[in-house]
Amino acid sequence: MRRRVKITGLGPVTPAGIGREEFFRGINEPVSRVRAINRFDPEAGSFVGAEIANWDLKNYAPEENPRRLSRHTQFSLVAAMLALKDAGLVPEELARLSPVVVTGTSIMDFEKIGRGMELVMKKGSRYTPGSIMYEASIANVAGKIVEWLGIPARMLTMQTSCCSGLDAVGQGAELVASGQAGLVLAGGSECPLSFYPMLGFNASELSPAISQHPEKACRPFDLWRSTGVLGEGACIFVLEPENSPRPALAWITGYSYANDQDGQSAMGLVLTGRQALANALRRPDEVDFLNAWGPGHRIIDAHESTAMHQLFGERLAEIPVSSIKGAIGTALGASGPIQTASTALSLFHGLLPPTVNWETPDPACPLNLSDQPRRLPVKIALVNSHGLSGSNSALILEK
Repeated sequence: MRRRVKITGLGPVTPAGIGREEFFRGINEPVSRVRAINRFDPEAGSFVGAEIANWDLKNYAPEENPRRLSRHTQFSLVAAMLALKDAGLVPEELARLSPVVVTGTSIMDFEKIGRGMELVMKKGSRYTPGSIMYEASIANVAGKIVEWLGIPARMLTMQTSCCSGLDAVGQGAELVASGQAGLVLAGGSECPLSFYPMLGFNASELSPAISQHPEKACRPFDLWRSTGVLGEGACIFVLEPENSPRPALAWITGYSYANDQDGQSAMGLVLTGRQALANALRRPDEVDFLNAWGPGHRIIDAHESTAMHQLFGERLAEIPVSSIKGAIGTALGASGPIQTASTALSLFHGLLPPTVNWETPDPACPLNLSDQPRRLPVKIALVNSHGLSGSNSALILEK
């Protein structure tokens, strides 16, 4: 028999706040955390992004050496610590639960890779830092959590572009539902705010190459939007079966994934939404909240809106919709889990986050949006995720 899956702990590490309470308060403020990034060579252009301010791993894990851990691995480790604390668990309690760690990350640590390449070009190949192959890996995001737990635990790493983290949560929920694990730590972590990936995102017009009014750069579903803005962060969840003694923050009842067809970005969200709802044994007319992907990109936002109209029909106008990207940017593979954390807290508290910088409605995006938080009781929510490779994922959460 399949088991119902509940979220019993969450650990967000985001520009809007770190930890459950700080994150929930911050993500419901109508404030953008996007700023100009000035640490790169100005001759390379302008860079903007949503960074986690004043990050210091020692504040959370004083025994760890930050120089040995990539920034995305630092985020995931702290997110796992926070999630277990939120659930009221310590690592020693997990051993009898056959725990699995499932994480999703889109790109390797280009900060370390870039510094290693520059060192080789400057001093020669014999100065190649061998530690890069381990420390910069996306597998180390999960591997470090397993090492920190100090108990036998399996691990799995997902890489499905920006859907990586939401796919990790969905696959983790499946492990619990099918009885393959008694507890799963699942989520995503990402740090794309280093020189080389940002150069690439700017060049491909997936990130703005101007720094004027950076706080206004990401405008999900707004008529005057142009492109998305990069962010960073992580979120890890404790997922357990229904018979766990810990209370549910929210229930994960459906999940699915699908590719785009015919080059239509984000249109695969129609199929993912239908399949996720079918898995949850729910109809589209039962959904009363949509946490949209909404990166603020002119084409992707419009296509997501079209996909949601195909999924929900005319009722789409009645469903409250939020995108949190205007507040914290797009943290690639970590975005889906961060959206999931926001949605779980919305279900729990009855407070929906604002779509920051949404000011002028776009006829191509006829969605029920608000630039202010809304206090509405919601019971069933859909979380969307889309990746540039044509990947799409959807998760159904219930109160």
